[in-house]
Amino acid sequence: MSENTRTTVHVDAQGARLDVAMSATAPDAIHLRYRLHNTGDAPLAVFDRGDRQAVLSGRLVAGAVGAPTFQADGGDVVLRHAARDLAPGGFTGPTVPATPLALQLAPGAVLEGEFEFSIPTPQPPRRLRWCLGVAPFDEAGFFSPQDVAAGTLWQAHDAAVARQQMLCTPWWDLATGETAAD
Repeated sequence: MSENTRTTVHVDAQGARLDVAMSATAPDAIHLRYRLHNTGDAPLAVFDRGDRQAVLSGRLVAGAVGAPTFQADGGDVVLRHAARDLAPGGFTGPTVPATPLALQLAPGAVLEGEFEFSIPTPQPPRRLRWCLGVAPFDEAGFFSPQDVAAGTLWQAHDAAVARQQMLCTPWWDLATGETAAD
């Protein structure tokens, strides 16, 4: 697939529309640009900004798009910008879990983001999908607001993370640039 070939997909969900443009920059690397439209009547929390631990350690600037997590299964790779799942039964120590960060997206507003990612698998992936975590925003589920260039950044309580839903692209074949459902 040519580096200049770009695949564009749209994901519609209740209260949100996600437009994603994906391109392969190498057999094992991608560039992804996205626009999230809040089409609902209530604000959304968008979990694409990493976690508080990454900001405090200097690995991430507050408000910047964080690195996605990835899961590889054979030739399939799923990238996620989402609050990490909570451990069953809650905190078990010995370290404090990373607190997810989310941008507040007002009704009618649009959030733009992009990232590049080199996929650390032994073989270049065959297919890839990307998922973005969003949740209904209410101030009871979030704390410590911080104004950043992209908007208001919040730390999320466990209850807000539990309400997270995934907006996922269809599978993208990196060799052909085609997309297909499961």
